[in-house]
Amino acid sequence: MRGLCSTLFLLLVALMIVTTEAGKHKKEKGKRAKGKSDCTEWSYGNCMPNKGNCGPGLREGTCDDQTRKQKCKVPCNWKKQFGVDCKYKFDSWGECDATTHTKIRTGILLKVFHQAECQKTITVSKPCSTKSKSKDLASCLILDTSRTLPCVINLGTA
Repeated sequence: MRGLCSTLFLLLVALMIVTTEAGKHKKEKGKRAKGKSDCTEWSYGNCMPNKGNCGPGLREGTCDDQTRKQKCKVPCNWKKQFGVDCKYKFDSWGECDATTHTKIRTGILLKVFHQAECQKTITVSKPCSTKSKSKDLASCLILDTSRTLPCVINLGTA
């Protein structure tokens, strides 16, 4: 029994030594990667999608004679026309313009990433919806406990 306990003790000590050494190597590797670049003024290019004109991609950064690549993502919607590095806060959509059959809203610049050139304000437009909410919506919003069926909203065509 004493021999079994001694063997288990030695295995436990050996396991602790191996995991401690592995942890030291991992920490040293991380320190070298961070200490590799003393550069503080990185300049990044545009995000280039891996496939097509949107989706995940890479951007290249340069500083002095060093280069590095960083993961990024180009939106696959209307926001891509303003760049992935310009973030805007948008107002609500305006009313539908009967002549152009579009509605617009304005965005104000909130944040700029990677020294991108961004407009301070932008205006976007989209086609008006072909469906409009029926006036029955107002009656659905009134709480009526006598109803046993859920309120149905009829959508008409404009």
